Amino acid sequence: MFEDAVMMGLADDGGLLVPNELPFVESNLDKWRLLSFTELSLEIMLLFTSGRIPREELMSMVKQSYASFRHPEITPVKSVGKLHILELFHGPTFAFKDVALQFLGNLFAFFLRKRNHPLRILGATSGDTGSAAIHGLRGKQGVDVFMLYPKGRVSAIQERQMTTVLDSNIHNIAVEGSFDDAQGIVKAIFNDRKFKQTFHLGSVNSINWARILAQIVYYFYAWFRVTNDIRERVSFVVPTGNFGNVLAGYYAKLMGLPIDKLIVGTNENDILHRFFSRGEYHSTEVKETLSPSMDIQISSNFERYLYDLTGNSSKQLQLWMDEFEQSGELTVESNLQKKAQQDFASARVDDEEILSIIRKFHQDHKYLLDPHSAVGVCAAEKIEIRTPVICLACAHPAKFSMAIRKALGTDPKLPEELASLHNLKTRGKTVPADPEAVKKVMLDTLEA
Repeated sequence: MFEDAVMMGLADDGGLLVPNELPFVESNLDKWRLLSFTELSLEIMLLFTSGRIPREELMSMVKQSYASFRHPEITPVKSVGKLHILELFHGPTFAFKDVALQFLGNLFAFFLRKRNHPLRILGATSGDTGSAAIHGLRGKQGVDVFMLYPKGRVSAIQERQMTTVLDSNIHNIAVEGSFDDAQGIVKAIFNDRKFKQTFHLGSVNSINWARILAQIVYYFYAWFRVTNDIRERVSFVVPTGNFGNVLAGYYAKLMGLPIDKLIVGTNENDILHRFFSRGEYHSTEVKETLSPSMDIQISSNFERYLYDLTGNSSKQLQLWMDEFEQSGELTVESNLQKKAQQDFASARVDDEEILSIIRKFHQDHKYLLDPHSAVGVCAAEKIEIRTPVICLACAHPAKFSMAIRKALGTDPKLPEELASLHNLKTRGKTVPADPEAVKKVMLDTLEA
């Protein structure tokens, strides 16, 4: 049921939740073409909410979720050279995560009004999820947020966007390790069923199905902005670390959106590129790069795609995930690799290529890319694509001033909301990369 999927985040057996079936909406494309972003969100979300939210209340929730966005289209599409850029950074924290997390925060509030217990959100962030979740949930009655992030491995602005939020229900925890360590701690705590049920844990990471649902919308919206005919196909290029963003595009394709290819752009942490090019999902050591939100070697949402790749075989997926957990390696048969390549292509982009593409687009088009969006644009240039190309721009470049300075020799101009962060007080704790250490912080905080 939709409500349970939203509130529990991760299934009790530690697996990820997926819909029993996806609606096929090709016949709706013509009548949806002229809808605004909020109107389109309503129509798509109604297909998944199991009638649990009345249409009028859901519309109000959607409008409230996107009222703070700085662009009237919410996720506008701009033509830059031969590419179309889908700008996803006009929300309150200047990152694509706002699109889903503003909505998810309001979903939590709606469902909690009918329940007689609080909700304790436990999440891990490689940078942007944390601040977006915090800004979507700060001050929400009945909700406490415990957000883990890898100490020293997020940008200074990303960290301050989290730690300067002093609302009593927000608790930031720096983990002495990588994002994969933080993500592993979250999964370990969720797998402690007694702890999860006792403290009513929920998730804002993209393991929460509602995150994926909200992101499906902008694939449809962008397709409408670029095409004129329901038979016209496009390709999307997605900078990808945790696989949630591109997975939403894959589900949009399964729902009938005319997508040719989904191009996965990775940085030097290229586990997904190695899978789509060689069939090898093999974890290696996490490298620190100029695109830190993608410094990930275990893509949590990839499990959802693998389930689909098995033909929806829970048994086969369990075998694969057990193999990966034990050895850090999962290799699929060549026929399954070819099946994956029917929908996906991929490219690996290193730091020098990131800097080069930022310089090129700034010089040629007066358009400034953040380092994550640059990964996607560079991937688009590496792969021959015969359809119109839409590149997802995932964050405002001002959030990653070090990369911009390296590329252009000057810092990007900071929006006032980001510039003012340096004058604010901060609050947070640092713990070892250990689930028990995090549990202790949570217990001490809740007891206090």
